Amino acid sequence: MKIISWNVNGIRAVEKKGFVDWLLSTEADVICIQETKANEKQLSEELKNPTDITKGLSYKSYFYSAEKAGYSGTAIYCKNTPDAVENLGDERFDSEGRVTIVKVGKTAVISAYFPNSQDDEEGGHPRLEYKLAFNEAIHKKCDELVAAGFNIVLCGDYNVAHKEIDIANPKTNTKHAGFLPEERAWMDKFIDSGYVDTFRVFNQEAGQYSWWSYRFHAREKNVGWRLDYQCINPEFLPKLKSASILKDVYGSDHCPVIIEVE
Repeated sequence: MKIISWNVNGIRAVEKKGFVDWLLSTEADVICIQETKANEKQLSEELKNPTDITKGLSYKSYFYSAEKAGYSGTAIYCKNTPDAVENLGDERFDSEGRVTIVKVGKTAVISAYFPNSQDDEEGGHPRLEYKLAFNEAIHKKCDELVAAGFNIVLCGDYNVAHKEIDIANPKTNTKHAGFLPEERAWMDKFIDSGYVDTFRVFNQEAGQYSWWSYRFHAREKNVGWRLDYQCINPEFLPKLKSASILKDVYGSDHCPVIIEVE
């Protein structure tokens, strides 16, 4: 099973940059999308149900959109019809379309768009408490799914660079959203509880990023952050075959990440 995750920073915008052709070319089993910034009524049929007749390939899509127009939102594309489709079940976060979950057999794949803590002009972080509450809620959801006998893949933009190796300039970003001690401490807690950062199973090198600012030619210079993860429960680890960052895929300020599991 090939599982991809990508924060597209606007699904209608990325459609104009060849998203559907790219999606079909991957032939992935499940593709998780974050920051859709749209609801289904605003989407073309091609975007909702990508199809390549020559390959006999088609996808069904499942969207959870934010109540606020043009904001947040998650989705999942599936090659095969899942057994169930759910959201987080917490109105604080479902109102922003933060989570879409599909269940396929005894595997639950989660597309999650973690909140941004935000930086204000006074050096504060107005959404830090909201983000930390979301972190706890998604951790609880993962635990519940595992307790129910599911293997989980928590895909998404976690909006945190976990360790210094995950950010180009750690020393100058310790007070900025996405690299705050509280955010990184939660990620420590999540990993220490047993969940596995799949990318770091295979790659321990620095300079491996999934997000770059649009400013100052950051992507060309590879001055970035690793914000996008696919974490699994420890019982699923023996089934993990590969994990990588698709840094050559453009269309967003993020690039996709991918894992393959048996």
